[in-house]
Amino acid sequence: MKLLLENWRKYLNEAKLRVFDFDDTLARTDAKIILSKSDGSTQILSPAEYAVYEPEPDDQFDFSQFEGPLINPREVEAITKVFRRVMDAGPGGRKVAILTARAEGAKEGIESFILKMGYSPNDIEIVTLGSSDPMLKASWIDQQIQQGYDDVYFVDDSHKNIKAVNLLKQKYQEDPNIRIRAQEVD
Repeated sequence: MKLLLENWRKYLNEAKLRVFDFDDTLARTDAKIILSKSDGSTQILSPAEYAVYEPEPDDQFDFSQFEGPLINPREVEAITKVFRRVMDAGPGGRKVAILTARAEGAKEGIESFILKMGYSPNDIEIVTLGSSDPMLKASWIDQQIQQGYDDVYFVDDSHKNIKAVNLLKQKYQEDPNIRIRAQEVD
């Protein structure tokens, strides 16, 4: 009986963190990144192209299309199905977050997107980093682990972001109570 009570106590006190990237994970938009090369040429990159682009010295990036309202957002249905299952499971010790490289000016558009999906933005923490540095996403997740979240599920389309979050597995490998899963999506 004691073992049964301990198992239930673990279930009731769960501290799950579910983190979703926004661009090319939950939604596709028509926003582009403008790349200016040192030779004066420019290229227009989609978020998917940027995710795999290896910057060269003196590359300059213009992310202004990601700083304001969303441009023609559309659900990525395979991932929004997962998001809906997480949301429909109820709070019960779970925290759901959207962790995006977009700037603060995009927050209102993301909230509107969430409303159109049928959920309240108040039930989701929307974190706008304003930077595409993968270590910032890993650092934010690490802060959440330090606050007590011990079951982390992270979904992102960027291999660089997945790699950065997977480094946390090494950091916490000695703690059997901390579980980190990072899933890369196409």
